[in-house]
Amino acid sequence: MTHSGRSKFEITRFTNEDENHINRKLPKELLLRILSYLDVVSLCRCAQVSKLWNILALDGSNWQRIDLFEFQRDVEGPVIENISQRCGGFLRQLSLRGCESIGDGSMKTLAQSCPNIEDLNLNKCKKITDQTCQALGRRCSKLQKINLDSCPSVSDISLKALADGCPLLTHVNVSWCQSITESGVEALARGCPKLKSFICKGCKNVNDRAVISLATRCPDLEVLDIQGCETVSDEAVSRLGAAAPRLATLELAQCTQLTDAGFQALARNCRMLERMDLEECVLITDATLVHLSMGCPRLEKLTLSHCDLITDNGIKQLSLSPCAAEHLTVLGLDNCPLVTDEALEHLTSCHNLQLIELYDCQMVTRNAIRKLRNHLPNIKVHAYFAPVTPPAAAGGARPRYCRCCNII
Repeated sequence: MTHSGRSKFEITRFTNEDENHINRKLPKELLLRILSYLDVVSLCRCAQVSKLWNILALDGSNWQRIDLFEFQRDVEGPVIENISQRCGGFLRQLSLRGCESIGDGSMKTLAQSCPNIEDLNLNKCKKITDQTCQALGRRCSKLQKINLDSCPSVSDISLKALADGCPLLTHVNVSWCQSITESGVEALARGCPKLKSFICKGCKNVNDRAVISLATRCPDLEVLDIQGCETVSDEAVSRLGAAAPRLATLELAQCTQLTDAGFQALARNCRMLERMDLEECVLITDATLVHLSMGCPRLEKLTLSHCDLITDNGIKQLSLSPCAAEHLTVLGLDNCPLVTDEALEHLTSCHNLQLIELYDCQMVTRNAIRKLRNHLPNIKVHAYFAPVTPPAAAGGARPRYCRCCNII
């Protein structure tokens, strides 16, 4: 059907009057609100639509939360400087995780231009030094979360600068910053009493004094990860039990000096504990499981891998506890040589157990795992069974068999 005029089905070419029709129908404030839901890539695309959209898409109010990890990991300094100047006081959250080209110069510009930033992730920004944290301490007093994981040039100077200038800090991660010592941690604890989470995996110079300072000065502490801090002793763990009742996550893997005595004191008061990693705490015995069973009714995840002295009796005590009946979902028992099939029989009462790890538990059999599955059909069991090596064939060399792990 044709008409002398335009058909209502005809696709027409926009004129200058028709251009940006949506822009004339919607107020700029509403367009800005719509664009505020887009990610970095989408905003950059919208900025290419028209002059007005360019202005709206690049408006600082749309760049309050930026994560460049999925966008571009080889970001250079000028990009950060442009973002800093565009966002200004709007910027609240920025993740530069994995941006290894970023240096102190760009971060100084960010600190100067974006004084309202609250959450900054610099994980694996390996060129960052103490100068960045000094700039943040001078300019960014509203900072609440900072991740400096795997920034090897960061030292106590950074923690002291943050302590002096960022009193609202609640979450700090300095894992694998091996120049961090008790001096920096003590300064942080003094200056940031609102601290809820402190993570320092691999910081071997963090000791009892550092942990005790966090326990006594940060009453809201909920997460503490000191994996690999080998000098930490029962004294620090005991003080945590006395002074950190809100502790929910405690990661103590490779803290090899800890014994049952520390955990007895801890379990007496830390009733909010939900996650504990005790891998390679080689001195603990079933007594620790007795203490945790009685004192920590909310335990959801417990790792006991390489705890050589744990036996079936300890697992039995755990299985009879309130946490086992209601909350326990993950149990790690890798390389516990004294754990046998009997332990799995006790665990059938843990109705919410979702995952158990049994790699290299050589006293546990396939049959026991099958029985466990009969009671807990949805459980995942990670175990290792080396194939049986057959006797040597007569008249020839014994064939080689691949001894690999099986996920059962």
